[in-house]
Amino acid sequence: MTTDPLLDRAAADAAEAAEDPWRVVHRYGPYVLLAVGLVLAAATGDVVGMDPTDWYLLGSLSALALVLQLWWGRGESGRPKPSAVSACFYWARWAIAFWVTWINPFFAFFGAVGYFDADRLLPGRLQKAGILGSVVIVAGAQGGGLPPHGAVGWAVFGGLIVANMVFVIVTGHLQEKEQERARVQARTIRELARTNEALKAAIDENAQLHAQLLLQAREAGVADERRRLAAEIHDTIAQGLTGIIAQLQVVASAPTLQIAREHLDRASDLARHSLGEARRSVHNLSPTALADASLQEALKKTVADWSDRTGVRADFTLTGHAEPLHDEIEATLLRITEEALSNAARHAHATRLGVTLSFMAGEVTLDVRDDGRGFDPYAMPARTGTGGFGLDGMRARAERLAGAVTVESEPGGGTAISARVPLVRHD
Repeated sequence: MTTDPLLDRAAADAAEAAEDPWRVVHRYGPYVLLAVGLVLAAATGDVVGMDPTDWYLLGSLSALALVLQLWWGRGESGRPKPSAVSACFYWARWAIAFWVTWINPFFAFFGAVGYFDADRLLPGRLQKAGILGSVVIVAGAQGGGLPPHGAVGWAVFGGLIVANMVFVIVTGHLQEKEQERARVQARTIRELARTNEALKAAIDENAQLHAQLLLQAREAGVADERRRLAAEIHDTIAQGLTGIIAQLQVVASAPTLQIAREHLDRASDLARHSLGEARRSVHNLSPTALADASLQEALKKTVADWSDRTGVRADFTLTGHAEPLHDEIEATLLRITEEALSNAARHAHATRLGVTLSFMAGEVTLDVRDDGRGFDPYAMPARTGTGGFGLDGMRARAERLAGAVTVESEPGGGTAISARVPLVRHD
């Protein structure tokens, strides 16, 4: 399975953003607040009475704060958890903010940065102390600057500390709730990413299985077509040659020239018929007997021709209302009839044979019965390479159409072969 690096990176960025929605504030907030403090200090320097020494200290401390923040921002990704280094950075920055706010109260904006990242930079036991330190800076600026003047100033300073602490606690609680939701969202995004990967893997696996199934279906179709073609050759060319040989054998022992010519004519007709069947097999594997005739007409002619060749009385009977059937159904029933007649000619030694085609509700049956010597169906020898398709071929043909072939026979009691297939009408 292959994955798109851009999609993976986008999912990772989305999870990171969902897990830490304040990361932009944490990264750029200190610089913005430092710039705001510088601007306000520069605008109010005369108001608060800053002298040149104050300006020098404010500029130097601001530069130091900028360098310190740049140093920390460059390596922050490698220090994801609070540590002694991060705590030292926090308190160093607080000391700078406290000092510059003492010089100019309007610089307290920079001191407020501790509100946002105390939990990121300080261990749990020092977080409240760190927040309180930032509150002191902000409250001092709000009270008119540090240090407070007189009892009233200290009282106001204490009240502002309490108010700011309450504010920080409430906003911290809300921020924690927001972060918890962000963590849940981040987990959901990661789970969706894993689900997406699993889905892509399943799709790839399904595609491979589909390709394998197509290959197996193609191979099964080829094998089935080979079996059908072998059966067609057996039912046409092989049976035709068998009939020709039988006729020629009669010619060899014919008592008169007229009888010999009669059997030679039959052998010639069989040869022509077999040649036509062979050509037809190459083209479309559809019996020539069905090219210009219905199934019942083709069966009647096939039975009559067989009777003429073998000298055995054979009758064809049609029951029910005949309907045009699907080409494959008609071809299968005709081939089963030809195979049954061929077996009867070779093995039955019958004096009478009957073929019945019956149309019933949703089913067509074909029955071939003879009064020959019969056999034991349960004691049939295994097929050999020189044998025909016989009963196995009939069953295979019928089963291919969701049908079945049954055989009833016993030694000396004749044989009855019944084929049943679904009644599928011609399209």
